[in-house]
Amino acid sequence: MNSDDKSEDDILKGTTLRVYRFLFREGKPLSAREVQRGLGLSSPSVAEYHLKKLVQAGAVREVEEGFAVDRTVWRNMIRMRRTIIPLQAFYSVFFAAALCVMLLVFRNALAEGYLFGLLVITGALCLSLYQTARALRETI
Repeated sequence: MNSDDKSEDDILKGTTLRVYRFLFREGKPLSAREVQRGLGLSSPSVAEYHLKKLVQAGAVREVEEGFAVDRTVWRNMIRMRRTIIPLQAFYSVFFAAALCVMLLVFRNALAEGYLFGLLVITGALCLSLYQTARALRETI
């Protein structure tokens, strides 16, 4: 782990993390007042304090229109418009679809490998759902 990762972990907590997420989701430069209103912070100076912390960490840059996300610090996340989706969610969808195919299409083929296949796919689905929930908890 390099020093940048350590500083991100230290800085991206609490209100500073909320400010970063808000900027990331908006996808455009925002002023401190817009951040304060959007998050319901007590004053623009509180928003400014957290924005300056993000600028020092290199996650946000100050531009003419306000503050904009300079780089994405989410790991294993995909951004679709204003939504952040964990990469593991796609694995969950894949395994759920495979389980549905096994149950609906191959249900009459009770071969010796059928039950093993069901067991493996169900285990993989459970594991990927757990990882998705864990990734969501870390980002929210």
